Amino acid sequence: MRKVYSLQIQYPEQTREFDSRLTKTGRLSLSHSISHSSTDSNSSGGSDAENPEDEVSPRDMQQINSKGSRDFCIKNIKLAGFGRREIELAEDEMTALMALRKAAQGEKPLAAAKIVGCTHVTAQTAVLFETLMVLGAQCRWAACNIYSTQDEVAAALAEQDFPVFAWKGESEDDFWWCIDRCVNEEGWEPNMILDDGGDMTHWIYKKYPHLFKKVKGIVEESITGIHRLHHLSKAGKLCVPAINVNDSVTKQKFDNLYCCRESILDSLKKTADIMFGGKQVAVCGYGEVGKGCSAALKAMGSIVYVTEIDPICALQACMDGFRLAKLGDVVRQVDMVITCTGNKNVVVREHMDLMKNGCVVCNMGRSNTEIDVNSLRTPELVWQHVRAQVDHIIWPDGKRIVLLAEGRVLNLSSSTVPIYVLSITATTQALALIELFNAPEGRYKQDVYLLPKKLDEYVASLHLQTFDAHLTELTDEQAKYMGLSKYGPFKSSHYR
Repeated sequence: MRKVYSLQIQYPEQTREFDSRLTKTGRLSLSHSISHSSTDSNSSGGSDAENPEDEVSPRDMQQINSKGSRDFCIKNIKLAGFGRREIELAEDEMTALMALRKAAQGEKPLAAAKIVGCTHVTAQTAVLFETLMVLGAQCRWAACNIYSTQDEVAAALAEQDFPVFAWKGESEDDFWWCIDRCVNEEGWEPNMILDDGGDMTHWIYKKYPHLFKKVKGIVEESITGIHRLHHLSKAGKLCVPAINVNDSVTKQKFDNLYCCRESILDSLKKTADIMFGGKQVAVCGYGEVGKGCSAALKAMGSIVYVTEIDPICALQACMDGFRLAKLGDVVRQVDMVITCTGNKNVVVREHMDLMKNGCVVCNMGRSNTEIDVNSLRTPELVWQHVRAQVDHIIWPDGKRIVLLAEGRVLNLSSSTVPIYVLSITATTQALALIELFNAPEGRYKQDVYLLPKKLDEYVASLHLQTFDAHLTELTDEQAKYMGLSKYGPFKSSHYR
């Protein structure tokens, strides 16, 4: 495995450039049944747990693992056995990441790395976390989504002395408290950041800017986090190099397109019990996520309208057989609205006022700002919490819309995503961390970079082994004719 880069870090002089996280959610009630919460106003959908122990916040509980460690905060350490079995199942499917672990564990390319992370905490990401530790890293972790944490997996990690601060159904205050517990640890300072959404980077930038003097780089997975990093870079305030894995080819094509193509249907079935045939659906955005969602719904017999700002993506939608429209022109007639843009205020109160009774509204994009949920928290509207991740919002005339996961990422909040696809993303993240941590001084400046194409192709080649696939090799004559190395990279650095 080839080694990669390092860099001297500038101390950031200002701490207010990162926009504050636009998360608007009240304290979550985790134990309400339908009978308790069906008439609650502004109800939340964190969980349907009935156990009285779930009334107690993990922050108020004293837990200890079998080794005597208390450096974690999770729902219930007793779930560790169940979580370990889930992680083992994920390892069986994540063959490429496990192959990387085996190949690099002797070399320890992350020895001396201290990685602080804010991503989803699931069985699949746990395989990544433990891989990082096998490769020599020390880690501390929080969840990037208040609904997606698998409590049994968090328990399994904590049982193995992995400092994790996450549980399903955190409040907004809990969310930031968990991030702070990862960073604000006496005698431990991070030198790498793995982020999904930019919240960990934002918190360090805002509260602990001095830590950036030791940070070698940031690896960011999501479009939301990338936007925030580019904002800092353009303002000259990005004080460390960052690798954008969201726009790597493997992440875009597999995690975004193929993953969403499979998980959107499962998520809608589990939450809203929807029959898709004949339904009219508006999909907002025709990037890789929108492409995956639209293809799946069309295959099930739905009539799909696509909204898009980019004429190239719009033309792709038309060529793929979808109807291109403005949301305002079709919102009265559609049965579902699905956002896939990563932007903010894509669906606003004016749209929801026009929706017909029973319209389902949900988000598959990274950011929870795509649907203006705050505009629904007004006195004239009544919230009925139906079950986990499902709320009915009732207008004064009796009309109701069905809001899923309070506008957060639907497939990660209410369903599962294919393990194999997450292996691709996790392997990409691991290689990006190795790349930045080992980079020779000066290779990366204080800017946002794409994953080197050679590593992108390496991720794909590792996963081909699952299919017993065999690549064709260029002859010397062919390689010379094409001006390529026989061993890649085979595409230019800007290829997507």
